[in-house]
Amino acid sequence: MTTTTTVATSTAVSLRGVTKVYGRGPAAVRAVDAVDLDLPRGGWTAVMGPSGSGKSTLLHLAAGLERADSGRVLIAGADITDAGDQELTDLRRTRIGFVFQSFNLIGSLTAEQNVALPLRLAGRRPRRSEVREVLASVGLGDRVRHRPREMSGGQQQRVALARAMVTRPEVLFADEPTGALDSAAARTVLDLLRAMADAGQSIVMVTHDPGAAARADAVVFLRDGRIVDHLAGADAHAVADRLAGWER
Repeated sequence: MTTTTTVATSTAVSLRGVTKVYGRGPAAVRAVDAVDLDLPRGGWTAVMGPSGSGKSTLLHLAAGLERADSGRVLIAGADITDAGDQELTDLRRTRIGFVFQSFNLIGSLTAEQNVALPLRLAGRRPRRSEVREVLASVGLGDRVRHRPREMSGGQQQRVALARAMVTRPEVLFADEPTGALDSAAARTVLDLLRAMADAGQSIVMVTHDPGAAARADAVVFLRDGRIVDHLAGADAHAVADRLAGWER
């Protein structure tokens, strides 16, 4: 079994020459093409690009959900490139948080039980107080006993966010976290992410929404699996204009 080595670093995620190819021969698709990227610890980075640009694949590679065909991936100083399946599982349970567009809550469990699940999977006995504290932090202190079907989409996404944060992850990965929400619910989720980033949480978010991307500290643009541009501190109009330029 390969053991990951961790070194002190100011970088939350580092990719070096990372490539991912799907298929073989003439039909092969180079989804991510020799990407070098450093994402800062304590920063919120948005990843944007046209459909098929490789942004979700990049997120999955950075989070250890998929393995790169070549290159190296480091998360919070831990080189996970050659990590075994169990090491990656442990990493995802203890040092990484995930939020997806589809919420991925378990319908038979209450909000409190859904949030406690990562702690149980990591072998911890969750304290009710810590679970409820995280739910209260996302404005759902009065919904602890509600099941997903009893909550709105925005509330479900906030439960998913609480579930991702309960293990106090070093990096939070979010794949289109507002994609299934109306504008008011999306704004609430983005406000929560902004507050987390301001408190020092490292966040990497894939989005198609320039308004959502503008809430981040910086935006990375992909096209054909390659990084083609970078913006810091831009408003939604600047992000949309830059994205439109690369989509042409």
